[in-house]
Amino acid sequence: MPKRRQTRADGRPRSGGQRPRGTSSGRPGGPGGRPAPAGRPAVAGRPGTEGASETRRAVERFSARPLVFLTQLPRWALLAVVLGLLISGFAVPGPIGAVLLVLVGILLGWLAYLSWPSLNATGRSGRIVALVCMVIIVVWQARR
Repeated sequence: MPKRRQTRADGRPRSGGQRPRGTSSGRPGGPGGRPAPAGRPAVAGRPGTEGASETRRAVERFSARPLVFLTQLPRWALLAVVLGLLISGFAVPGPIGAVLLVLVGILLGWLAYLSWPSLNATGRSGRIVALVCMVIIVVWQARR
């Protein structure tokens, strides 16, 4: 079967089927042809939430490394750890089970705090309901 010739948009053939040097993807929009992430302006200065308090900036700076670590893990790994803590927390009665559930609550609260500025009212109320439910479950488990 003969090899198809690659052509440009104007119909002229490409030389050797290779991209011109100096462009990574041949697409406009930024380095490597990737557009800027939607919803977040590209800030050349400090990363983080604009107009945030010093406490929030400190938490965001502290959270940067753990978040990078979590994004490098396989997607199933964090899910497996959280499910393991939840199942163990429900299976073990008393304060030990409550401590395991508190760990899940801390992770949930930390992620809710970091995502808070980018959420709408529905997302915020969902985070609050989830945290209140975790507190109720932890108290119930500690008294069991």
